[in-house]
Amino acid sequence: MNSLSLRFPATSANLGPGFDALGLAMSLFLKIEAREAPAFSIEASGRNSELIVSLERNLILDTYRELAPGGPPLHLEVRNEIPLGMGCGSSAAALLAGVLLANHFGQIGLSRREVLAEACAREGHPDNVAACFLGGLTVSSMLGREVATATFAGSPDWRLLLALPKASLATSEARALLPDSYSRPEAVSNLQATALMVAAFAQGRPELLAAGMRDRFHEPYRSAACPLLPRLRPLHDECEGIYSVTLSGAGPAVLLITSKDVPVELQVAAITRRSEGILAEVVETTILRPQ
Repeated sequence: MNSLSLRFPATSANLGPGFDALGLAMSLFLKIEAREAPAFSIEASGRNSELIVSLERNLILDTYRELAPGGPPLHLEVRNEIPLGMGCGSSAAALLAGVLLANHFGQIGLSRREVLAEACAREGHPDNVAACFLGGLTVSSMLGREVATATFAGSPDWRLLLALPKASLATSEARALLPDSYSRPEAVSNLQATALMVAAFAQGRPELLAAGMRDRFHEPYRSAACPLLPRLRPLHDECEGIYSVTLSGAGPAVLLITSKDVPVELQVAAITRRSEGILAEVVETTILRPQ
């Protein structure tokens, strides 16, 4: 039987100043077992499974049908660990899944490079898609359909804590909060911080992470809609081993990079204490190494 197994990681884009340019792959996965079937159907388990089983307005199937209109119907078995509507790259994973399903079952003949370009074009920016496809911290740039990337591993001694609030936020709503232009000092500040962020991951230097995640492009404008961020930001100075605190993508989830040398229970307790009742969950994970 013609079948295909796929696995895509959650991603956290921007990482503070790297707006639409930086993405980080996390060890939380969307796993798909696909096979040809008499009609389209989905079995789903894990996070938000009640949304994933829908055959209508399903980004995976919509992408597949658009790219391979003559492709066979598919049965998908989906196991999802990626929070939806939290700024964790769920749409990037779904787009890549749809493109790769079309490439395999529709036999449309895309190269690996073309798969990445197609998914980035559909997303509109490359940060989440490139990290989802390549792993690690991915720096990406897109000019037309040309996507350039570089990946860095960071340190195996770093822990990721993903703080999820009770309410989600649509990316379109988060983008609507941003200004149309920025001043030269704001642009220079973000350029400096982004360079430090890449150096921190390239050299495994956690002391650069806090300065490397200072942002003036999007976090100041999204804080009101992402109330966990201002509540948790002081933890960098208050809690041992917390290197940085930033929005995950467009939010509202908050990503903390921490030291594995400090018990995770202490860090989670500090996050819970500062969240003031708007926290739903803290997920512990790691950086997915570059593929």
